[in-house]
Amino acid sequence: MADLKYYDVILKPIITEKSMNSMSEKKYTFSVHTDATKNQIKEAVEKMFAGTKVASVNTMNLEGKNRRRGNTVGKTSKTKKAIVQLTEDSAEIEIFSGL
Repeated sequence: MADLKYYDVILKPIITEKSMNSMSEKKYTFSVHTDATKNQIKEAVEKMFAGTKVASVNTMNLEGKNRRRGNTVGKTSKTKKAIVQLTEDSAEIEIFSGL
């Protein structure tokens, strides 16, 4: 297990039409470090965004895509996605408020 600090866990928010629609249910989607656990993701969200309380975390491991350029064949890097469900009395995450 990697020794990750809370600011290394969350890489960036994922902003798609599907993730924006789920924000009405207080579900937020983030791209996270591939070695991060659910407990580390929960701790990182609660520390980075003041007033938030995490109810649950769902994660997905995404394999790299096959890419080809001429005769050279390779793969893109693996990624991990996390969907964070906040509690009802939790504060909203401000990153997404202006979108």
